Amino acid sequence: MAVSSLSLSLVPRTFKDKLNEPRWSESPRASELPLHHAIACSCDRTTGFDEESHRKRRPLLLGVVGSLTASLLPASSLLAQEMPAHYRAFVDLSDGYSYYYPSDWREFDFRGHDSAFKDRYLQLQNVRVRFIPTDKKDIHDMGPMDEVVSNLVKNIYATPNQIANIFDTQERTVDGRDYYTFEYELRSPNFASCSFATIAVANGRFYTLTVAANERRWRRVRNKLKVVADSFKVLDI
Repeated sequence: MAVSSLSLSLVPRTFKDKLNEPRWSESPRASELPLHHAIACSCDRTTGFDEESHRKRRPLLLGVVGSLTASLLPASSLLAQEMPAHYRAFVDLSDGYSYYYPSDWREFDFRGHDSAFKDRYLQLQNVRVRFIPTDKKDIHDMGPMDEVVSNLVKNIYATPNQIANIFDTQERTVDGRDYYTFEYELRSPNFASCSFATIAVANGRFYTLTVAANERRWRRVRNKLKVVADSFKVLDI
């Protein structure tokens, strides 16, 4: 796959350090942080990255122009496929996952999450990834898909004053890895949001990608955000 630009950052941060952070908080911090430990490919030839140091990380940046070679990433990686227009790829080789995000979104610090990007104007329109340890080997070990999704949405994601509605659940297998993707709504008396979530098990971790928007904008952005949810992959580490 030919790309116009490529940036790679390697992060020395340990998994033990990340486990000391809360993993299930849904309260984002307002400040944006510079791009880190990502491979960003722009097919519309609009590229760029912020070279400031992350306050917790000291990334090593490699600038590469040209084609992505098979020796850089596993053959089953996200970037072995053609990049959709107007998206970029976030690839975390040290923590073993990758996904697409809209190319005009910006990175920010979402408490308890490993990575997060948001719309530059609409902060509630965002994607974030988190993971926790597990002794399971595959997402099927968590239980039947409908039961797993229902328990997550109604008992984990929803707060006591929210009504949870699950619209759709899908299962897919990519490169021998199984994924559950589901669409749901969380509605409170004064506000409602809609989301896609993709979950997977690999590397002794339970991974969750969530991409969300305000319920009033959902019809306009649903297909755009579904690309993000469907792009999530786990990588061997």
